[in-house]
Amino acid sequence: MSKKRCTAIVLAAGSGSRMKSTVAKQFMPLMGKPLIWYALNAVEQSHIIDDCILVTGAEDIDFVQKEIVNKYQFHKVDRIIAGGAERYASVAKAMRVLADDALQIPNRDGYVFIHDGARPFLTEQILQDTYQAVQKYHACVAAMPSKDTVKIADREGFAVQTPERKLVWSIQTPQVFDTRLIVEAYERLERELPSLNEEGIIVTDDASVVELFTKTRVKLVEGSYENIKITTPEDLEVAETFLR
Repeated sequence: MSKKRCTAIVLAAGSGSRMKSTVAKQFMPLMGKPLIWYALNAVEQSHIIDDCILVTGAEDIDFVQKEIVNKYQFHKVDRIIAGGAERYASVAKAMRVLADDALQIPNRDGYVFIHDGARPFLTEQILQDTYQAVQKYHACVAAMPSKDTVKIADREGFAVQTPERKLVWSIQTPQVFDTRLIVEAYERLERELPSLNEEGIIVTDDASVVELFTKTRVKLVEGSYENIKITTPEDLEVAETFLR
């Protein structure tokens, strides 16, 4: 059986607001390289990923092309596109490019690995484990069992429920899907967004879109406790410690 095409969508359209920085966090230096370099390098070196669509701010496209993709010779980055105001809008834009003939090889019937560019510790092991799972289950996400007891609160901030800890997972990326499944799910999301907004339903990750609009169950695949997302200055310090 020949290997299906695997496309990484790397999201790097965030701002530096929680980093208290004027530089968007994905371009902040981590041990001498821009933060986004680490995820892109994992993609570039991977035996599983064939190509990459990089999503960034419209104003950053030229910078990213010259100072990151060209400078570090990330040959797998096929397209750099402008993201949207929210994460789901950025992914939706990437979905529209996936089957585009402007790509060197369109991905109409393969797998899509959606990864946050602010997670620098993507490994080949995580890519392999999620790749094996997506072939079997059609939808999976990297995640880790919660180390903490989690409480569900009511709107006044009082604890109303304590889920069994072994059933609680912290969700990471990559989130990996059959191409057709995730493209279809995002097309439905875009059509039904007004009614979701009216109902107060907020979509925070790609798995939620699949859960909302398809009958496919999303498999949780153990990632790594090191696979952290950099959101605050403290996270950068932790990342430096991991790298050292």
